[in-house]
Amino acid sequence: MLSIDPSAIPVQQLHAYLLGAVGPRPIAFASTMDKDGNPNLAPFSFFNVFSSKPPLLIFSPNRSGKTGDTKHTHENVKEVPEVVINVVSYNMVHQMSLTSSPYAKGVDEFVKSGFTKLASEMVRPFRVAESPVQLECKVLEVKELGTTGGAGNLIICEVLKMHISKEILNEKGIIDQHKIDLVARMGGNWYCRAHGNALFELEKPVTTLGLGVDVLPETIRHSKVLTGNNLGQLGNLEVMPTTQEVEAFKQSNCKFGTETELHTKIKELLDTQQVKEAWLTMLSSLN
Repeated sequence: MLSIDPSAIPVQQLHAYLLGAVGPRPIAFASTMDKDGNPNLAPFSFFNVFSSKPPLLIFSPNRSGKTGDTKHTHENVKEVPEVVINVVSYNMVHQMSLTSSPYAKGVDEFVKSGFTKLASEMVRPFRVAESPVQLECKVLEVKELGTTGGAGNLIICEVLKMHISKEILNEKGIIDQHKIDLVARMGGNWYCRAHGNALFELEKPVTTLGLGVDVLPETIRHSKVLTGNNLGQLGNLEVMPTTQEVEAFKQSNCKFGTETELHTKIKELLDTQQVKEAWLTMLSSLN
């Protein structure tokens, strides 16, 4: 394994390692305005939501790794502490990328990229009409982390109003993760699309208490067939099958000649979400 001391390599190299490793990263497509009323539009992938009440977002326009200069977005929110964060869907990603070009201060990226300006209701910067979700925010704080190239500038924002396209909602009025079709940044020139087979559903154990991987037989925990995900599936079962269930299962199912055959069958069951059946298969083979 390659081990790196961040202070021992150039900023650009460190930046590439960090962005290559930490992803996919959501994109804050930030619309701001300077004190003279000039609009600016730029994407940033150092971004996420950090609180629901109050609703807080943080994004970071870093200083240039080459020159140390600050971004126009950073300068604008210090003059006018307001921002609209627009989310980025796949059908707008090329136009969004164009706005990251190093245009001179005062150049209107809405015009350059062809995006449509939409007046906000509570802040001065415009919304991007093509974005499926637009968040009008006031800037609470700009936390500058340094003055050298690559230093971040955390822009802490409170959401004042959200605008959500009805086209991306499901029948329950919730954002449909297939319809919103978001994109995210990876390392280098790479993006990823949260769409189709890239999406999968995994129920969060916020109200359940799984048995845990530690209760599994040692041969299962150290299986060369079962993956870490498979062990996690087994460990998420809440209640172990009863002795009666195991005995009944044992009477109606075949035995396996080798450990590999057994583990392969367990994996097949887990891959088709038959977790209890996998447990029964495992327990019925123990004695």
